[in-house]
Amino acid sequence: MDIDFELDESGDRVGRGVVPVVAQSPDDSPLIGSRVRLERLSVEHSPDLWEAFSATDSTTLWTYMPQGPFESESAQRNWIRGVADSQDPLFYAIVDSVTDRATGIASYLRIDPINAVIEVGYLSFSGALSRRPAATEAMYLMAKNAFDRGFRRYEWKCNVLNAPSIAAAERLGFSFEGVFRNAVIVKGRNRDTAWFAFTAEDWNDGIRAAHETWLDASNFTPAGDQVARLTELTEPLRHSTFPTVTVTFRDASEA
Repeated sequence: MDIDFELDESGDRVGRGVVPVVAQSPDDSPLIGSRVRLERLSVEHSPDLWEAFSATDSTTLWTYMPQGPFESESAQRNWIRGVADSQDPLFYAIVDSVTDRATGIASYLRIDPINAVIEVGYLSFSGALSRRPAATEAMYLMAKNAFDRGFRRYEWKCNVLNAPSIAAAERLGFSFEGVFRNAVIVKGRNRDTAWFAFTAEDWNDGIRAAHETWLDASNFTPAGDQVARLTELTEPLRHSTFPTVTVTFRDASEA
């Protein structure tokens, strides 16, 4: 890993100087793309989301999330009502531009304008959104908005056992930075947290262009198949990747 440093008056190595500029926190402004728009989450999105999530054939949709699964649309609505006015996390509904229906949830969190660091998380994608160009565009719009507002570090964190989230992070160009053991407790279970990030320099030096190249209409055949894979475009830009690890399962009943 290359680390920028300078020498202070004593000859000690120190981090490069940074002109202090406070980043602008995200607000209620919608993020609009060609396939999706992101708008502040509200209870009005609940019926669409309930229908989309209920139609999703996935056993892991809520496994690693702090919220869900919800027993009813009313329970989901109550959760949305409780977080809709939150500024951190700041929740968005991901709305399909064609159907005008909400198909997923995303948020900014751990918003730190002073140090210009922000995280993307609470990603809940229905089957109508997951593994589709619209999902990638939603992630592009959130990253672009963060860097346009002056943030210098963009983070992604997930359960170290959440293989789909790890794969998604690396596909988008996030570099693996390590595992924080016993980081948090989620639904009564320990979570070792894998940390990923890219910086404003990473974004400007190629990740943004990789996203825009992949999302461009010319990257898809008339049948909708991708020509270049986003993973292929971002792999040379990542500073490190999640290692191949051996996971040992222990029966909790034997503890």
